[in-house]
Amino acid sequence: MKTRIVLWNLILLLLALPAYAGPPSDAVMSSVNKGLEVLRDPKLKAESAKEIKKEKLRLIYNELFDDVELSRRTLSRNWNSLNVEQRKEFVGLFRQVLEKAYIDRILSYTDEKIVFDREVMVSGTQAEVQTKVVTASKEIPIIYRVLLKDNAWKVYDVVIENVSLVLNYRTQFNDILAKNTPAQLIEILRKKVKGS
Repeated sequence: MKTRIVLWNLILLLLALPAYAGPPSDAVMSSVNKGLEVLRDPKLKAESAKEIKKEKLRLIYNELFDDVELSRRTLSRNWNSLNVEQRKEFVGLFRQVLEKAYIDRILSYTDEKIVFDREVMVSGTQAEVQTKVVTASKEIPIIYRVLLKDNAWKVYDVVIENVSLVLNYRTQFNDILAKNTPAQLIEILRKKVKGS
């Protein structure tokens, strides 16, 4: 009986301790905090500093994201339909498409709180870092899916309110590739990036 009470007390104590944030969480947290520093920097608040702010955020993105893995997983089986040059161009264009889609939302950050909930190891080389953005009216769950590659944890997918970036774009690109060639997909992305 005494052993059982000691065991329960130990379990309760462990539950009360904050979760250990391992290397995957450390990598995401470090980059997110660097991004927040840029967004909060009073010297970069003016409209004239917008391009400088974007460039600083691009450098942080480079550090955190694996563009090739993100692109490969997004195209899934269609990745093999692209030749080496098309893959290289797709990776660059897809990155620009993502920036155009999300940069204004990122730049509109108004000091919301970011909470790092926990880290879930999926395998020895894959993990999910669960976070949430806390606003005055709600909490928005964001999961960073990361992969260990070349001794660094890199993001290959982001799930915002249960919507995966990879799956969302995979559906769009599958629809395009069902009716078009890889070369036509590249041309569609070129036009999207140019804004036409």
